[in-house]
Amino acid sequence: MTETPTLELKVLRSFSPLDGLKNENLRALARKTVLRELGQGRILFKEGDADKRTIYLVSGAVDLLSEGRIVGSLSGGSSEARHPIAPILPRRCTARVASDRIEYLSIDSDLLDVLLTWDQTGSYEVGELGAAGSGGDWMTVLLQNRAFHRVPPANLQAVFMRMQRVDLTAGETIVRQGDDGDYFYVVVSGRCAVTRETPLNREGIKLAELGMGDTFGEEALVSGATRNATVTMIADGVLMRLGKEDFNLLLNEPMLRWVDYTEARRIVAEGGRWLDVRLPSEYEHCHFDRSLNVPLYFVRLKLKSLEPLIPYVVCCENGRRSSAAAYVLSERGFDASVLRGGIATTDLAEALNAVG
Repeated sequence: MTETPTLELKVLRSFSPLDGLKNENLRALARKTVLRELGQGRILFKEGDADKRTIYLVSGAVDLLSEGRIVGSLSGGSSEARHPIAPILPRRCTARVASDRIEYLSIDSDLLDVLLTWDQTGSYEVGELGAAGSGGDWMTVLLQNRAFHRVPPANLQAVFMRMQRVDLTAGETIVRQGDDGDYFYVVVSGRCAVTRETPLNREGIKLAELGMGDTFGEEALVSGATRNATVTMIADGVLMRLGKEDFNLLLNEPMLRWVDYTEARRIVAEGGRWLDVRLPSEYEHCHFDRSLNVPLYFVRLKLKSLEPLIPYVVCCENGRRSSAAAYVLSERGFDASVLRGGIATTDLAEALNAVG
């Protein structure tokens, strides 16, 4: 299979319902889509596949098979090929290349659904919602984030409309550890360093480096606590920021999934895992059996050590810190739920292991 690096808009416009997208939204989709090729006899997808991809045949021909028998065929450029191939999941047939080769598009179905819905809920296009000179690609990055698929399209439109542009130079501090939280930030251009001071390191430990489309500042807004890290510009850049009240109304609540103790135990029993974001000293005093301890201020640093396919139930003493951690995890594509009310509301005698 090979890929060509550019995709002309006229290719996307030849398919339904892509031909209904506004121009700027279509350009945003084009930046995230490539024209792919597959040779004769190769399998495009198999019967029973449930991968959430929307697939269009651009050129060539495919045979559609059910239980090994050909039940249909499709040729690029035909009226039938204007629509996605076997869109119902799980796939009800296998698609096999019948010609020497085919050209096709494979688009993330969730991203496409968000773009189509958002496109039809208002008169604004991605470019019109962006800050002057900043472009709209950072918006596409956010829309591609699976956590944002839980946010109503009207909310997303309001988010982009209410954001403020901030121009910054290298070395400027955006948020400082210990300050009150006031804004949620998105990096439009440039790069930022996230550091945290400790008693043994006053200069700060570098936790992460952020670039275009990355976000920060949500932990303090969700938890109501002070900033747990300092963020400084590494290079000149542009940020967009959203005030605390708008953030909580438009993003926080839609993105968080709260579960009670009974539901949390069911998730863990079926292969999920407890993620305790309290301090190590709190964790050592009492914790859920076989739980993983990652203090809130280390969550970003430890993202790569977490299993992306495991559902996590995030917990802390009362739900405040765990909700902040769950927001970060959801934003990064993890399946994260928050234990409502926190550990303090659970049956300690049954559910916790007391240590010391």
